Amino acid sequence: NRRSREVRSGHWVPVKPDPLPSTRLVIASTLLAAEMGLDSRFLRTDEFRRFFSGEVDVVPGMKSWCTPYALSIMGAQYTNNCPFKTGNGYGDGRAISVGEIVTKAGSRWEMQLKGGGQTPFCRGADGRAVLRSSIREFLASEAMHHLGISTTRALSLVVSEKATVQRPWYSGKQSAPDKDDPRLASVPPEMRSMLLAMLAQQGRDPDSMVRESCAITCRVAPSFLRVGHVDLFARRAGSKNATELQKQQLEKIVQHAIDREYSDTCSSGDLRERSLSMMHQFAERLAALTAGWIRVGFCQGNFNADNCLVGGRTMDYGPFGFIDEFDPGFAKWVGSGDHFAFMNQVQAGLANFTTFATSLKPLFPPGDERVDSALSTIRESVFKPALMGAFSSKLGLSMQSRALPDLVARLEAVLNQLRPDYTIFFRELASVALMPQTTSDEMLIAAFRPSFYNPPSKPEASELVSWTKQWLSTLNAEGGAAEAAARMKRANPKYILREWMLADAYRLAAKGDFSLVHELHKLSCSPYDEQPEFESKYYRLAPKEALSQPGLAFMS
Repeated sequence: NRRSREVRSGHWVPVKPDPLPSTRLVIASTLLAAEMGLDSRFLRTDEFRRFFSGEVDVVPGMKSWCTPYALSIMGAQYTNNCPFKTGNGYGDGRAISVGEIVTKAGSRWEMQLKGGGQTPFCRGADGRAVLRSSIREFLASEAMHHLGISTTRALSLVVSEKATVQRPWYSGKQSAPDKDDPRLASVPPEMRSMLLAMLAQQGRDPDSMVRESCAITCRVAPSFLRVGHVDLFARRAGSKNATELQKQQLEKIVQHAIDREYSDTCSSGDLRERSLSMMHQFAERLAALTAGWIRVGFCQGNFNADNCLVGGRTMDYGPFGFIDEFDPGFAKWVGSGDHFAFMNQVQAGLANFTTFATSLKPLFPPGDERVDSALSTIRESVFKPALMGAFSSKLGLSMQSRALPDLVARLEAVLNQLRPDYTIFFRELASVALMPQTTSDEMLIAAFRPSFYNPPSKPEASELVSWTKQWLSTLNAEGGAAEAAARMKRANPKYILREWMLADAYRLAAKGDFSLVHELHKLSCSPYDEQPEFESKYYRLAPKEALSQPGLAFMS
């Protein structure tokens, strides 16, 4: 059942993984295993390695499957991504669920192999993941959990010592001229910027084919139910010629979403009433999720509805990136556009939520406006204030602070001018909170110096000092600067998974050395702690090449 084909009905398709040959366990999360009720000794067994390499028959009684879903981008429905142009051939292309574990406490964990082989939704691709992307997936999943952001988790990562595939990637030889390049001396000034932009864009695409080892990450979550799942069945049930079966399948997928993600709080009333209750709770989770990404400096990069989980968790660690130099338009993936850019992620979340809400409409009779009414209320009361909530925690202030909106607006203008290191700036700000209000301008500027990629001009320094004094005054007026500083250190991580760190790890891993993978995993398990043994190595500005080099500054 591994050929690309149309799947016109049903919520899942049985398919077995295609096992990787001659595998080696790179890393496993003992903390997650304990949460799942797995003995840590099991992680070191041959049975564990083989099962999570795709040999699912080594554990009797486990079933495996994949699922279809639809694609919506910023609320617009698409079918051209489907090889049949119908939407019936889109879904889990290389992710295969291999069973569930229910713990004694009643928590449920679905296990999914990313890179487990072809499925009916593979769209002609090989169904494989490579070691480079799998290391990024494993480390980022666990890092986000320890950052306090809801996320899918990663249980294991295996690599094949035999199977390889080719992938487009960057040779490192691309170089676009800058404005001072002597080769541009004869180009008219009015044409120079346009030419530079064109050359820079060309350099954003991979320029070589690289052979890489195949790998599989086992990602884990209470469910992998996506907005795209509900979207697919709503499209069918809402069509003019919808069959009774298609209407029933929408009802079943909505009921399944309630049962798996909101059973404790959406248990009363009929399906319509329960779906409205789920809608409100999903909004709270999704707004908190996207605002949380901005709080910790994370950009998901491709937040389509099919990459948005109904449970409000982060997933799809492919085109993600943690920000170095502040840029509201930051994204690692060259296809992110402005709509998925760093500071626009709450709006992208709202677009996915709108798709979800719209997908509930076929459950309601014509003229019933409860979904639209709820959507209007939620847009104003939940999503609109979410970003302000993230910055209130970063600044150590309460949401009720009257000065907060002005402080945030001024700060964003300051950051746009200075373009400091986002993580270091806010971490150092927690120390500034403890400074007396009489601190000299020079001392205030010096406190932020570790975050500067470029020295501030006099006007920029003046504006930073002015803002800092306003913030300190507000902080002290509200009382408890020491408590605020402590809160800020719990909201502003010291360590994030910067792309140059990940690149060092996967380059070394390609040579069979996984020591940096384990080191980064250890580092990211305590991102808010000082960890002095790692400070000089990882609490520093990104190297210059990380801000411009293909594969580090951006990727396709």
